[in-house]
Amino acid sequence: MHHQLPYKKLRSFSGTAFSALLLSGLTMLQIFFSTPVTAQGNLMLMPRRVVFEGSKRYEELSLANTGNDTARYLISLTHLRMNENGGVVLISQPDSGENFADNYVRFFPHSVSLGPNESQTVKIQLTKINQMVPGEYRSHIYFRAIPNQRPLGDSAPVRDSGISMHIVAVFGLSIPLIIRVGPSTTRVAIADLSLQTPADTTPQLKMTIYRTGNMSVYGDISVDYIPLKGKKIRAGDAKGLAVYTPNPLRHVKIQLNKLQGVNYHGGKLHIKYFTSGVRLPAIAEAEFVLP
Repeated sequence: MHHQLPYKKLRSFSGTAFSALLLSGLTMLQIFFSTPVTAQGNLMLMPRRVVFEGSKRYEELSLANTGNDTARYLISLTHLRMNENGGVVLISQPDSGENFADNYVRFFPHSVSLGPNESQTVKIQLTKINQMVPGEYRSHIYFRAIPNQRPLGDSAPVRDSGISMHIVAVFGLSIPLIIRVGPSTTRVAIADLSLQTPADTTPQLKMTIYRTGNMSVYGDISVDYIPLKGKKIRAGDAKGLAVYTPNPLRHVKIQLNKLQGVNYHGGKLHIKYFTSGVRLPAIAEAEFVLP
């Protein structure tokens, strides 16, 4: 998941210029897990998720700077909560059925400085395992970019009737860190299927993923169109979709592909939620009969 947070360096108090620049500097916190290698700004990071389960006690993250300038990052643990539509917010206290992982891991280093095309490893290790009760523990590893500070006067600030300010965007990237203890009791179902056709676009398939039990789920969704006659065709997909504890559900929309000769009337859609790259039974499946 990556996100961009504003860093504001004021040179003097502001009015009109402050409002305009502050709005342009703010972005909504977002989280993405769409590719095996996560990139934000000039930082590349893999893997995209850290999961400890079974006998696993140690993990390494590989960081690489793909830019032309030296990049510096502070590394910390933070906590994010996902809502029913997949958005996330920062939190400080867990809800009922939600456990943080920060007390049970240690990592090194806590900051990195990478020159152009340089890479480095961050080591993560479990600790205090005997204090953990069965269930899932989750925090997020946050890599916060440290902006290169220029001396005052190095760059011209925005000026408006004697008011000036300077904004530097600070980039950050975060990935989930999950510890699973004991057997999973999680069950998943796909329901509330419907098809919407906005003007001048292909249909959108809406669904709700319902989750119960003690652990979160993560995987990809595939949508196949099965005509009344003929072979099935891939109609859409969504990569890296999670439903985290303690959330009981997540609403999902998938834009279907524009397929030659297919108007999505007649036949059916087969929806599969599965763990990518692993030969395991699907997490959940459903079918939607087209009118």
